[in-house]
Amino acid sequence: MRVIPILRVSVLTAAFGYGLAAAPLGAQPLQLQPPAAAKPALARPAAPRAIPLPPVRPANLGLPRTAMNDAPAAQAAGSPQAAPVAQTAKPEASKTTPAKTKLAAPATREEAIERLNTYLNSFTTLQGNFIQFNPNGKRLEGRIYIQRPGKMRFEYEPPATTEVIADGTSVAVRDKRLGTQDVYSIGQTPLKFLVREKMDLNREGTITGASVDGDILSVRIEDRSTLGGTSKITLKFDLVANELRQWVVVDPQGYETAVSLYNLSLQRQTDPKNFVIDHQRTL
Repeated sequence: MRVIPILRVSVLTAAFGYGLAAAPLGAQPLQLQPPAAAKPALARPAAPRAIPLPPVRPANLGLPRTAMNDAPAAQAAGSPQAAPVAQTAKPEASKTTPAKTKLAAPATREEAIERLNTYLNSFTTLQGNFIQFNPNGKRLEGRIYIQRPGKMRFEYEPPATTEVIADGTSVAVRDKRLGTQDVYSIGQTPLKFLVREKMDLNREGTITGASVDGDILSVRIEDRSTLGGTSKITLKFDLVANELRQWVVVDPQGYETAVSLYNLSLQRQTDPKNFVIDHQRTL
């Protein structure tokens, strides 16, 4: 039997950040306060840091200043044109795009899980940027592409030399610097939960908790089917943007990796060639 290098397992765990093992779930109240920390495992690394989410773009960034915004300054300067300018600016104010409405926080754990199910099943294609923080504190960035069912691609920006591709049945981890390509069944990786045709976390995973902190809904999951053993995953869903914002993975060795998403689009189409694995390729 082939021994899987820990480096490869870490790359898979870090990139995908998802995993759920089957277990029933009953409706329970949300824990609105963080649960007590579990007893750390032996030889577990230092306590993980809190990973900040990517900054949110201000709603009016890049918009031209209206005459109404300039009116107070004109009045202070004693300009006789201040009043007419304010009147002509009123119609422009009505054209401003309304801000997104915050979704109501789920009242039960079951409702929280259903909120995530609805989101994960709401799109066929997804593109965006990601920022990844590894256990050693190293920061990586790149692009993520999803085409459901079954296809995904992680492209890391230089100096990283890794790329991860799922073609619907297999997952390939390529390292251009080392000249390697390792291929696994998609069922061996947590990636299957992002690209499954129909997602149901109640049937796929062991839900260990859910909580709401401000605008962020967090759902905690244990995955017993990933390479190397059980992983612990926290999914963070933005109730205002109505999108997945971050996942945090603690792998079977106890190391934590966080991946934050931003600039997400559900409309752009991806070239099918991005999801092709050359099984005969030797890098």
